[in-house]
Amino acid sequence: MNLTATALTPALATAALLLTTTPAAPHTTADGNAPEADLAHHGTATLTPGRTTLHLTPQNHGPADIPDATVRLTWSTPLADAQPLPPACLRTGPRSLACRTGALPADTTGTPLSLDLRLAATPSELTLTVDTVFTGGPTDHNPDNDHHRLLVLDTGDTYTF
Repeated sequence: MNLTATALTPALATAALLLTTTPAAPHTTADGNAPEADLAHHGTATLTPGRTTLHLTPQNHGPADIPDATVRLTWSTPLADAQPLPPACLRTGPRSLACRTGALPADTTGTPLSLDLRLAATPSELTLTVDTVFTGGPTDHNPDNDHHRLLVLDTGDTYTF
């Protein structure tokens, strides 16, 4: 893929914002610690020849609100170069995207994210990794439900996480 530096500048600026933004004044609890929230990601993935589909729903089990969050999605095979992405997502590498999930009040489910992506090859299987990379300040003492590694076979079957 041959992109000019000017074409990359807005994308790199957005990537930096998605992956490194921290609140100006993080909220703290009465004991001076960062508030706790339990961010979770649930969804499905499928693989058909040359395509992968992902449906992901973020959820905040609380107790604190999450002002904004970012999830990194990584596939074991490269994605096709030029293809449309939802406005909340940014390409961060040949096999990965960073997607903002937005604000998640405590005890709510966020806006579902759906991706239908072309792959650079036609693998018989791939691995999808889902990782939270930013929670906007609150700490998450239960990261097991916001980190997933899923094997998806080229059968057209839906795999759930």
